[in-house]
Amino acid sequence: MTPLTYIVTLIGEIGILIGVVFPVIISVRKIANGQKCQLRSDMLRIYYHHREEKKIRQYEYENFLMLYEGYKALKGNSFIDKIYGEIKTWEVIS
Repeated sequence: MTPLTYIVTLIGEIGILIGVVFPVIISVRKIANGQKCQLRSDMLRIYYHHREEKKIRQYEYENFLMLYEGYKALKGNSFIDKIYGEIKTWEVIS
């Protein structure tokens, strides 16, 4: 085989590889966006449930912190940062 044949073969194989990997990357992004939406929903549920009394149970507070950490790891927006800052000022009860 000539060097040109190797190059053409390599380009074809790279094209096939990209064709396989690209849909996987898109799927992972969609799953991450869905997970981010679920995390945001769970945090908002906790927030609105306790917003008026500004008290939160210890286990719910810890759960909120774990949800927030996951949300930020998925590059969640700053909307939840405001809620997180507010919840940190609430009384934590056991």
